[in-house]
Amino acid sequence: MMKETQLFFHKKQRVLEALPVLPLFSGLLSLALVAGIFLEPARAQDAGTAEFRAQFLQLCDLAAAKVSNTNAAGYYFVDSYAVRSLCAAYDLTGNGSHLDACRQWSGRMVAFQEKMAPPGAYYMHYKRQPGQTKGDWYVADSAAIGMAVLATAVRCTGAERQRLLDSVKKFADLVLDHYIKPSGGVTDGLWSQSSDEWWCSSGTFGSLSFLLYKQTADPRYLHAALGVVDWLNQWDLTKPQPFPLCDQGPTMLMYVMECYSAGWPYIMQNEDDARRSKAKVAWCLHWITGQQAKPLADRPWPITKGWGMKFGGLPFHEFAFSRYLPEDKALLTNGDQEMRRLASAVFDGPPKLTQLSMFMLMSYAERLNPGAIYREDGR
Repeated sequence: MMKETQLFFHKKQRVLEALPVLPLFSGLLSLALVAGIFLEPARAQDAGTAEFRAQFLQLCDLAAAKVSNTNAAGYYFVDSYAVRSLCAAYDLTGNGSHLDACRQWSGRMVAFQEKMAPPGAYYMHYKRQPGQTKGDWYVADSAAIGMAVLATAVRCTGAERQRLLDSVKKFADLVLDHYIKPSGGVTDGLWSQSSDEWWCSSGTFGSLSFLLYKQTADPRYLHAALGVVDWLNQWDLTKPQPFPLCDQGPTMLMYVMECYSAGWPYIMQNEDDARRSKAKVAWCLHWITGQQAKPLADRPWPITKGWGMKFGGLPFHEFAFSRYLPEDKALLTNGDQEMRRLASAVFDGPPKLTQLSMFMLMSYAERLNPGAIYREDGR
C-alpha cells in the first residue's frame, strides 16, 4: 500500500521541493505572504465580541471540568474539540487550569493508546477497547483525538511534549501504512461497513497531517495531506455514499472543511490545487450560509440533537476563511450572526455541555484568538 501511495504522491514532488519547512509560526506567515494570502496574526477584538468572550470562557470552565474527569461519559472525539479550544483559551488568557485539563486528558489518551490494537490506534471511548483485537475502530474519530493531543503537545515542554508528539506520530504512521488509498483518500480504518475512501476519515486525517507536518517537517505528512486535498477536490459531496449529505448535513461540512482550513497556505502553492480547492471551498461556504439563512426551528437538522449539533462548528470555518479570503467581508458577519443565534439556545438558562456547545467552543476560539487552533506553539 505504501508503495502505491508513494507513486501517487510523486506528482507532488516539484511543489513539495519548493515549499520551505515551517517549524515556526513566522515561517507559516512568510509562506502565506509569498502565496499572496494575508494571515492576521490576531484580529482586534471589537466591542461586539465581548459577549463571545464571556460565553467562551464560561463554556471553557465547564469543558475543563469535564475533560479532567476520568469518569466522564461521552465520546473522546467530542472531547477533542473542547481540548483544542481550551488550548486556544490558554493562549488567550494564560489560565493554567485550562492547559492542565488538556494535559490530563491527553495523557490518558496516550495511556490508552499504548494498550490498543492495532498499535498506534487511539481509544475512542466506544467500540474497540484497549486490549481487544476485534471490533470496529475508526480513523476519523482517532484523527480528531490526535489533533487534540498535538495541540496539547505544542504547549508543553521537555519529555511531556515529546511523549505526546510521539503518540500522534504513531497514530499517523499507522494510517500512512495501512489506510490511505492510491487515490489519496483515506479509509475509516477497521470499519465493518466499508473499506473505501470516506469523506470523514479523509477530512480529519488530512487536517491532522497538515498540522503534524508543521511540527515535524516530515514530508510524508505533507504528501498525505495534499493527497487528501486531491481526493476531496474530485469528490462530489452530494453523491450517494455512506452517510450522505442529505443525512449528515452540517456534520459533513464541518469535517471536510477542516482539511482546507488547516492546510490552506500549503494548498495555495500549486496553481491547480488552488483553483480546484477555491471552487470546493466556495461551494461549501455557500451551502453553509444557505443553511444559516434559515431560522433554527426550520432547519432540516435540529441543533439540539444528532448531526445538527455540528452547526456549532461551522462558524469556525467562516472565521478562518475571513482571514484567508479577507475580500469576502460577509464571512465574518455571517459567522457572528450564527454564533448569536446558537448562543440564544445554549445560554437560555444555565449552559450545558452538549455536542453543540462543544463544537461552538472551536468557533469561539477562532473568533477571539484567530489562528490559535492551528498554532505551532503556545506563544
